[in-house]
Amino acid sequence: MTGEPGAGGNLAPPESTSTEMADAVAAVVLLVPGVAGLHPGAFGEAATHLPGRTVRGVQLRTGSTTVHVVLEWGAPAQTTAEQVREAVAGLTHGPVDVVVADVATPGGTAKARES
Repeated sequence: MTGEPGAGGNLAPPESTSTEMADAVAAVVLLVPGVAGLHPGAFGEAATHLPGRTVRGVQLRTGSTTVHVVLEWGAPAQTTAEQVREAVAGLTHGPVDVVVADVATPGGTAKARES
């Protein structure tokens, strides 16, 4: 299987790998203390698009991964981002960029993602 051109001119990983990897990355990010959820970006650009569904908040590219998160109220941004980076780095190859896209209001700690 060969990749298809992805965002930024990078080649996207093969479809089956993308599906498994996007789901695994989303699951491990949601387990990090201080993460309230994944964020799709202002225009839905922070996502991995799969046949029939989208994993919001996870961008997979050949050689790098970007994760957009919503933090729980009071969670330390730098520490939480480092923990997310470490968790995702165990699954992927290359650098992991973490974007803190939003902070949940107090009490808004549901860890849900849309697929």
